[in-house]
Amino acid sequence: MSAPRFQVDAPLAAGAEIDLPERAARHVAVLRLRAGDEVVLFSGQGGEHAAKLTLVARSGVRAKVGAFRDIGRESPLAITLAQCISAGDRMDITLQKATELGVRNIVPLISERAVVRLKEERAERRLQHWRAVVAAACEQCGRNSIPEVSAPTELHAWLAAEARTAGAARLVLDPTASTNLGGLPKAQAAILLIGPEGGLADHELTAAKATGFTPIRLGPRILRTETAPLAAITALQVLWGDLN
Repeated sequence: MSAPRFQVDAPLAAGAEIDLPERAARHVAVLRLRAGDEVVLFSGQGGEHAAKLTLVARSGVRAKVGAFRDIGRESPLAITLAQCISAGDRMDITLQKATELGVRNIVPLISERAVVRLKEERAERRLQHWRAVVAAACEQCGRNSIPEVSAPTELHAWLAAEARTAGAARLVLDPTASTNLGGLPKAQAAILLIGPEGGLADHELTAAKATGFTPIRLGPRILRTETAPLAAITALQVLWGDLN
């Protein structure tokens, strides 16, 4: 069995002894690890360290950092997922699975038909929660670089300011589109725009097209907002990324 992995939001150096963050300490307790057990620590900025637990107690968990391993498990395809915020645990599932599938960046978007409405204080709490979900997904799947999760942004503002990444294929899922992914030229980066439960409003889809987004369809069926991004990301990784 491979050693459990824990993300530590701090610089790591071989030979140092550090306190694990509360979330990692809780995970250690759940796994019933003991002092002397081997683990893997990573900061999220690339690479990982072998480590060994030196203290497991109610007062906290400590580990001695071992040698650095320059291991990267990133896809050559840089995918940005621009996901309209969904309700309940759908957003968590989307972010978790998108991380496992290799997205580089995640942009939560506020759209007209989104069920969820976040005020400033709640938006900050949700952002921290989403970042924790993504970090935990990296622990599970072996990634050592944590995708950036941006603060929730209004869709039209994002289209005006952020959607003009040079060289990236800009794609928006639209069940009425006539183009599929197989008909597009290969790209090194992609921005994938996914609507909320009720889909994008007509004016939002028009605005996306005006900023260079190509409408694409994934077969004849209507996909749920938490299914669509995972299907599209998988297809992109098969066609242009590391699943081919």
